[in-house]
Amino acid sequence: MPKEKKARKIKSNLPNLAFDKPESVSIWIMGFANLIHRQFVKGILFLAVQVAYIWFMVTRGIGALNGLYTLGTQKQGWVTPEGSKIPILAEGDNSMLLMIYGVAVIVLTIIFAGAYYVNLNSARQMLALRLSGKKAPGFISDLKSLLDQKFHVTLMTPSIIGILLFTVLPLIFMILIAFTNYDKDHQPPGNLFRWVGLDNFAAILGANQLLADTFFPVLGWTLIWAVIATGTNYILGMLLAILINKKGIRFKAMWRTVFVITIALPQFITLLVMRNMFNDYGPINEFLVSAGIITNATRILFLNNVLLARITVLVVNLWIGIPYTMLISSGILMSIPNDMYEAARIDGASPFKLFVKITMPYMVFVTTPYLITQFIGNINNFNVIFLLTGGGPNTSTYYQAGKTDLLVTWLYKLTANVRDYNLASTIGIVVFVISAVVSLITYRNTVAYKREEEFS
Repeated sequence: MPKEKKARKIKSNLPNLAFDKPESVSIWIMGFANLIHRQFVKGILFLAVQVAYIWFMVTRGIGALNGLYTLGTQKQGWVTPEGSKIPILAEGDNSMLLMIYGVAVIVLTIIFAGAYYVNLNSARQMLALRLSGKKAPGFISDLKSLLDQKFHVTLMTPSIIGILLFTVLPLIFMILIAFTNYDKDHQPPGNLFRWVGLDNFAAILGANQLLADTFFPVLGWTLIWAVIATGTNYILGMLLAILINKKGIRFKAMWRTVFVITIALPQFITLLVMRNMFNDYGPINEFLVSAGIITNATRILFLNNVLLARITVLVVNLWIGIPYTMLISSGILMSIPNDMYEAARIDGASPFKLFVKITMPYMVFVTTPYLITQFIGNINNFNVIFLLTGGGPNTSTYYQAGKTDLLVTWLYKLTANVRDYNLASTIGIVVFVISAVVSLITYRNTVAYKREEEFS
């Protein structure tokens, strides 16, 4: 029997904490079962955790949760004390800090719930040992087990706590911002913000005409960009890999190195260079003017014309993205058995049939996770858009967005430029939902999911 199944079976066979058993007191007093079984250090630690949590909740925790509910009631402002003619600045509540403290209490409660569960599990183990007539292990024995049989617990516990504190807590805070009116007009402590429910989602979906007229076009362009950028990089990268790996092509390593150089160069440098090259007065336009192909009055607005700007970012993205697909495809092509190609050629298959029936299915199967990752990455492709066009060309019909802005660059502008944190958080949630839904639906409808056994 595998160790995992054996451990689960032993754990499920532990007796329940019936109220007529002394170990059941651990339900109310953590560590009691350990104390009566002479595991004093472990029992005191459990008890200390419970006492510390209760003390914290009574002294600060309940107040923090109340602050999370109200988000503050006292604004900062000038007041004149009774009997004085000189106004003083009265400190006010800070809605942002109250929210952070409230979320921190929730995360701390989750950690305490985990400790409480461990306490109950330990009590059941003590009961099982007593019923079987065995002696409870000592503290030193428990420590040794944490470095041996339970070494995974030793490694995972700090990681899980760190994730809760430094990932989950900020994530919950940013999600909650979407349900408030925390914007440029509600900056604490001068102005408090408050809960507004789903008003922000309603605003971008149509309740606010300007926001809706920005959100839906930007969402449409984001999806178009993601599909085209992913598809072109994937197909052209695959074709380039097939071409380089084709029999008869000499200096394969050299050709791969040439194309991989674009990866070695930092992406932001490439994008800034491209931005200067495609500028209205950049090298490309200057060359065309000096060659007499265009005039100063007819310079090509690569970055200031909507259609040309979108085409430009797609083309530049090819320069950056194709080498990654080429490298992955090269490895897959070299792993496909030659016997399959030879058998297909004997049966009279054309090169196109070989590609459609052998190469492409293998490529799609192996690269499906990569393809999905690339699609989601392009939905959130901040660098290419922001460093190349800055989201422009700008338009007065959009709110704080340009014609090439993606949802993620619009989100950044709302945060950095106008401090509309509530709208930025709302858009972030929408991006997450889109990414998650597309990823799940796409993967469940791919060959890699439906016909896995055929390629194993």
